Amino acid sequence: MEKINKDLIASCGMNCGVCRAYLREKNHCPGCNYGPEMKSCLHCFIRQCDKRKGDFCFSCAEFPCQKLKHLDKRYRTKYDMSEIGNLENIRDNGIEKFVESQEKKYISFRGIKCVHDKKYYK
Repeated sequence: MEKINKDLIASCGMNCGVCRAYLREKNHCPGCNYGPEMKSCLHCFIRQCDKRKGDFCFSCAEFPCQKLKHLDKRYRTKYDMSEIGNLENIRDNGIEKFVESQEKKYISFRGIKCVHDKKYYK
């Protein structure tokens, strides 16, 4: 069965392992933590933020900032995912428990369910 790599969890709380850009074969994105050559990553205001003291936005004194709140609102509305909720889960329970919960939510015998298009990828 598929696994989610903890290194695919972006600083904003996005699980790149369930992102359409990561899962697709053509123009595959390696994930926010691995993709300095990706145009979307180069200009990501959260990835480029220098106020964060650790790997995740919850380590910032301004957590959650307005930019993260805006991203979170869009993802809650369109994709039923909360980056802020993900970050709180990581902060409170650790990255390993978070990854386990993501595997239960997004991985089945059908493959990995994409948060964006709800299709399963193998």
